Amino acid sequence: MKNENLIIYIMMLGTFGVLSTEMGVVGILPQIAQYFNVDITQAGLFVSLFALTIAICGIFMPLVFSKFDRKKSFILVLSVFTIFSAVGAFVTDFNIALICRIIPAIFHPIYCGLALTVAAEIVAPEKAHDAVSKVIMGVSAGMIIGVPITTFVATNFGYQFSMLWFSLVTFIALIATIIFFPTLPGKEQSYGKQVKVATTGVFIISVFGVIFLNGGMYTAYSYISEFLNSMTNILGTELSIVLFIYGVASIVGNWLGAKLLNSRTKITVITFPIIFSILMIGIFMFRGEKIAIIVLMILWGLLAGIGNDISQYWMVSAAPEAPEFANGIFLSMGNVGVTLGTTIAGAVVAGMGVQYVMLAAIVVMIIDLILLFTRTTKYHIEG
Repeated sequence: MKNENLIIYIMMLGTFGVLSTEMGVVGILPQIAQYFNVDITQAGLFVSLFALTIAICGIFMPLVFSKFDRKKSFILVLSVFTIFSAVGAFVTDFNIALICRIIPAIFHPIYCGLALTVAAEIVAPEKAHDAVSKVIMGVSAGMIIGVPITTFVATNFGYQFSMLWFSLVTFIALIATIIFFPTLPGKEQSYGKQVKVATTGVFIISVFGVIFLNGGMYTAYSYISEFLNSMTNILGTELSIVLFIYGVASIVGNWLGAKLLNSRTKITVITFPIIFSILMIGIFMFRGEKIAIIVLMILWGLLAGIGNDISQYWMVSAAPEAPEFANGIFLSMGNVGVTLGTTIAGAVVAGMGVQYVMLAAIVVMIIDLILLFTRTTKYHIEG
């Protein structure tokens, strides 16, 4: 297709904006709590309710919208994100602010799920994997780089400007989509045929594997700004820099994870929860040592990137014959994991203290290790 690279880059920008809106608030939970005069665990609802909404809608929204023109679907989603992020910047009631978070979350899986599918459709078959990986890079960049950028904006200009930053990115992607994106007819999908893969044993165990993989990562990560503030005395602009370094490391981890999954699939998957758990012990033990924590945060970033690769590969490889459904479930179950992790972390923060989220993450990762090991031994398929 003509201008296929431009189309892919627009979708990368769109996914970056959509994922920045979702995950960017992880770095500014203390500011959200202060702005709305709520406690830190209530502020965590900005993350967990968004993720829970995606978890529900990701199961069916990409398939429902697969029959509509791709350009119109993308314009709809980006418009909703742009409008509600802007409105969310000016509301003062916490409950209304939560509604301004939940409405875009309903449309989130449409953009991400269809972008992954469209990327593979518009290029030659031999280029499909590369095209899809570029869109995933936009997803990862939004999840990871979006956090320090949002933290920087909120620290220097306030909570309202961080919401307007989300709106600006999706608005630029919206304009680019309106001007440059071609009309791409949708495709009628057999819902029953695609959903049938959900009944297979390998698919079911993969679903739980992805949930607990993300659950373990986000039990540790969802209150990271509060952890670094109170435990390590990393504040303000220094916090933005540390999270940005973490983000850059995770992009490197994305690249490294793809290489490892191609060459050493099973060993990469099985050792991940073990290495992650060892890292969490290190962060718990050295939480008062700033230099040590910064070094460990870089290693954590590398692991986060590898974990995102594992999560996507694990889900899609369980249902290669149903790409729209698998991509939707990948987004959905990843966000079930985010919701699980954020909820566990909130309970631990409220009951024991923020430092103990690292130990709670290890418990979740042990469960995930059992699930990942079961799939690799019981089902004789790649992975």
